[in-house]
Amino acid sequence: MTILYLDTSAEIERLQIDGLRQMPAWRKAALMAEMSRTVRMLALAGVRQRFPQETPAQRRRRLADLVLGPELAFRAYGPLLEDPGC
Repeated sequence: MTILYLDTSAEIERLQIDGLRQMPAWRKAALMAEMSRTVRMLALAGVRQRFPQETPAQRRRRLADLVLGPELAFRAYGPLLEDPGC
């Protein structure tokens, strides 16, 4: 078996893989959904930290740039407005 993690012993890695293989599909899907929410939350926190002056709508639009890429985000949501009140 190929080693996946340099900081994890082979025995523990084997136990993790066995656990994932035995896990029901619904539980794997739930774990993936939770991980996806966490990644989105962390990305949005990074946007908030970099752009504290922006509105929540502007931050969501910037998050779309990160998730979709600037070109697709522009096509889907339009330009990033500097001040939505204008």
